[in-house]
Amino acid sequence: MAPGLPTAMDRPHFIGIGGAGMSGIAKILAQRGAKVAGSDAKESPTAEALRTLGVTVHIGHAAGHLADDASCVVVSSAIRADNPELARAAELGVPVVHRSDALAALMDGTRPIAVAGTHGKTTTTSMLAVSLGALGLDPSYAIGGDLDAPGSNALHGQGEIFVAEADESDRSFHKYAPAVAIVLNVELDHHANYASMDEIYASFETFAGRIVPGGTLVISADHEGARELTRRLAGTVRTVTYGSADDADVRVLDVVPQGLTSRVTVLLDGEEHTFAVSVPGRHYAHNAVAALAAGVALGIPAAELAPALVAYTGVKRRLQLKGEAAGVQVIDSYAHHPTEMTADLDAMRGAAGDARILVVFQPHLFSRTQELGKEMGQALTLADASVVLDIYPAREDPIPGVTSELIIEAARAAGAEVTAVHDAADVPEAVAGMARAGDLVLTMGAGDVTDLGPRILDRLSK
Repeated sequence: MAPGLPTAMDRPHFIGIGGAGMSGIAKILAQRGAKVAGSDAKESPTAEALRTLGVTVHIGHAAGHLADDASCVVVSSAIRADNPELARAAELGVPVVHRSDALAALMDGTRPIAVAGTHGKTTTTSMLAVSLGALGLDPSYAIGGDLDAPGSNALHGQGEIFVAEADESDRSFHKYAPAVAIVLNVELDHHANYASMDEIYASFETFAGRIVPGGTLVISADHEGARELTRRLAGTVRTVTYGSADDADVRVLDVVPQGLTSRVTVLLDGEEHTFAVSVPGRHYAHNAVAALAAGVALGIPAAELAPALVAYTGVKRRLQLKGEAAGVQVIDSYAHHPTEMTADLDAMRGAAGDARILVVFQPHLFSRTQELGKEMGQALTLADASVVLDIYPAREDPIPGVTSELIIEAARAAGAEVTAVHDAADVPEAVAGMARAGDLVLTMGAGDVTDLGPRILDRLSK
């Protein structure tokens, strides 16, 4: 049986309850019987989905939103210290709990699989959640994206397994104690929190050190950062490597593109297993292999789990088809780091055949653009043409001299065709002027660029 309600979390209040990580925890607590409330900056389908579970969701932030009888206030690292609800919590003496501590409490009494890495966490976590569910294991899960509908990023299952994303961005993944940990890749990102690769490695070493005795680390054999981490961890934890490398414990023998799907063959414990992955791209195929290796490490037979992986059909914003108009398909991509951008564009190039690929890219965070703007521009050379928007600031204040022009200049210097558009309202018209029947349009980025898909389709239909 799944565990019950954590102590002192029977009446939690979430500041920023509409966020992907926060809403998932709120949903599980509500399903476990907690009286959940919270606030968010604006209305959203996620807020409405939470209300259907009996959660009280306030729009806007105000001290009065915090009930006097709240048992705790849950925050993420994105919540600023001057938030009025946080100030009110201090006045009332209400304990403040970080999102990662709340998630760790929900994992108590389960067999957790924690999925970490610079890229691919949401996809891999989703693949595990869906395939384990297809096998009737009814896992609990907390994912950084919706599987198929608002609110589907989390579930309180009755099984003993809990699958969760493990976020390295603010070191919050140090709070978890997984039975199996996955590390997909290790690269320098989150520049506001990490100054060097040595800091990144140290953080991932701490995460691996949290694996319970007898547990397993599943880690890529292909990414150099992951291989370096494996070397640093030698002898400290049971490790299973996966990938195309000759020395991988779970070796990827072949990935065959089949339109918008792939067929994957792996060698595991001396046996070959061939299975389908219902999304395109080699990187997604490798995510599925990581999920397979993790499930096997937890005792699930590969012969059962491998075919169950086909049940995964995608996550919102991960190469999600938004629609088609005038012969043009519009696809949404969450890619915002150069590695992710390259992987998604490679995947679409493999699936698109002779079709042109047009990108509407919105940079995410000033700090990331400052450090990786040149590489983002180079990634855009894989598109036939791109529109680049202004930087989406999210939680950050502007950095003098850091604008999307850094990306545009790098892209043009590398030979890419790029158009700067500063007002998102002008994007549909710009795309309509570029696109022709048979093209693929990718809205790409971690900000609100996703909202442009329907507006582009509407303009194309006219």
